[in-house]
Amino acid sequence: MTDIESVMISDWKKYESYKCKVDLCQDDKSIEIKLLSFERPHMRAFHCAWWCYFVAFVIWFSAAPLLSEIKGDLGLTKEQIWNSSIAGVGSTIIMRFVNGPLCDKYGPRVMMASVLAFACIPTALTGIIASAEDLILIRLLIGVGGSTFVMCQYWASRMFTKEVVGTANALCGGWGNLGGGVAQLFVGSLLLPLFKFIYDDDVGCEQFEDDEEFVKSDLPWDVMCASEKAWRTVSVIPALITALTAWWIIGHSEDSPKGNYWELKENGAMPTISATSSFREGLCNVNTWLLFFQYACCFGVEITMNNAAALYFHDEFDQTTEQAAAIASLFGWMNLFARGLGGYMSDRGNSKIGMKGRLIVQSICLFAEGFLVIIFAQVKQLWLAILIMVIFSLFVQAAEGSSYGIVPYINPPVTGSIAGIVGAGGNTGAVVFGLFFRELEYKTSFTLMGFCIIFTSVFSPLVRIQGCNTWILPPIVGSASVLPDNHDIIEG
Repeated sequence: MTDIESVMISDWKKYESYKCKVDLCQDDKSIEIKLLSFERPHMRAFHCAWWCYFVAFVIWFSAAPLLSEIKGDLGLTKEQIWNSSIAGVGSTIIMRFVNGPLCDKYGPRVMMASVLAFACIPTALTGIIASAEDLILIRLLIGVGGSTFVMCQYWASRMFTKEVVGTANALCGGWGNLGGGVAQLFVGSLLLPLFKFIYDDDVGCEQFEDDEEFVKSDLPWDVMCASEKAWRTVSVIPALITALTAWWIIGHSEDSPKGNYWELKENGAMPTISATSSFREGLCNVNTWLLFFQYACCFGVEITMNNAAALYFHDEFDQTTEQAAAIASLFGWMNLFARGLGGYMSDRGNSKIGMKGRLIVQSICLFAEGFLVIIFAQVKQLWLAILIMVIFSLFVQAAEGSSYGIVPYINPPVTGSIAGIVGAGGNTGAVVFGLFFRELEYKTSFTLMGFCIIFTSVFSPLVRIQGCNTWILPPIVGSASVLPDNHDIIEG
């Protein structure tokens, strides 16, 4: 059990009634998802969770569609570019481990605002990059924003019952991940051309255009080409949006259905939990690590594609920076519904045959994803490559959604820590796959990544969660219990 203070818990709560139907046996969590509602606390938290993760994703990958421009202007190598991408996802691994137990202790709202406020600063400073080391450092610091995924999933898990939490988590995560596609389109295909248009090429720029030594040097602003001025200033826009978001959510949302964590503790309605104990319990659970590796092979693939897709279509199919960014954005746009579909299918499987249904959905999504990645690696026609990328993107994001349909069941009191560890798996996968792309050819990298994904699809039958049935292995003693039918449901 998690270490908590031995005190009587009061029944204090901030709201006496709710706009959603809630289950009193599940801490006043909502049993329904009203997408068109923005009412506090349930649906306000839902929309804040996905929007915050969305803007974090936009700044996290705001540099990705600019990399071909940065590479040319600074004279960087393929290895240096990929080192920056690896740094950008590597920093998030540590922060996802840290943020999980901190959410259990302080709540998702404060943690979300704090991380967004920090990450928007290096994003705004993208324009000061003058070397490969600068690029690595800036992307390393921006990468902290990627850890907001933990708060996003934790927040949704605190607001919705187990019957619908798979769908809620998947929608929040999927719409947040959509920021990866939007970053490609918004920054690479919209803002970058706009800023190039705004900045007229100075007369002084033309004298250096055919001189490689000068084009790749740190030219003064007055003789800098419009394209370089554009990528050096364009990231200020998403940074400003992120800062405003961090400021707004502090005063306009709640950590849980009954109120903010500080309010609950102040009124004796919430026990004090040890962040260290929470992390230890999540860390020692075998199921956490099985999902860690599976998430490495779905979210890790998405992160890798966000870094690689624009470069891939630029290098292999001779697309312009703007065209490659637009094509790459299609991968992220599938998040609009694909991750939510994975969560919904997981919930449907659970309603039919329990946890076994969730595990079967998980394996099917991972296997199909890996198979399609291998096919994608062999394609040489642009139209066919785009089509297969879109289809395998559907399974990538569906697997992410089904993963977090399982997470809240593993050990509910320490969901934050488990969500953080599993989420860190995604970034760990992105680092490993990033090393593939840094050292190997595109075809070899995609093929190896595909086989890794297929391998992890066989992990699902190994998952055994107390209180749930299993797929193949015998259940844990005392498992296969079900939620009682006489839950106290309060109409919204």
